[in-house]
Amino acid sequence: MTHVDKPNETGAKANQRPDPEVVPRTTRAERRTFTAEYKAWVLEEVEKCRTQPGGIGALLRREGLYSSHLTRWRRQQAAAGLDALTPKKRGRQADPNAAELKRLQRENARLLRQLERADLIIAAQKKLSEALGITLEREEDETP
Repeated sequence: MTHVDKPNETGAKANQRPDPEVVPRTTRAERRTFTAEYKAWVLEEVEKCRTQPGGIGALLRREGLYSSHLTRWRRQQAAAGLDALTPKKRGRQADPNAAELKRLQRENARLLRQLERADLIIAAQKKLSEALGITLEREEDETP
């Protein structure tokens, strides 16, 4: 006779262990971005909170910020004012000449294909004229 696990009161089998496999996260954490106005508002609130003990910490907890945010935002504000607080795009900076370079490369490739076709047509015309015995007249300013 075989032993069969019977479900207990909660409906789970008595000898069954939970699955130890970790399930991967399906969503990717995204970096938060703050507007320049929000950063300026937070810095103003920090100045107002300086008179109260623990006020800055309470503000940071309430807004979900870190003290490093304040440090970075103060430096940015000191450097160039409100414009410096505007979020910058992360990653490699786009080359301003890249679009023009790509356009010129496409045009160059197109012109090379056109030149190859013209050379083929000229070669075919030369062979045809030789086969028919027609001599091509050269212009006087053209050198052989």
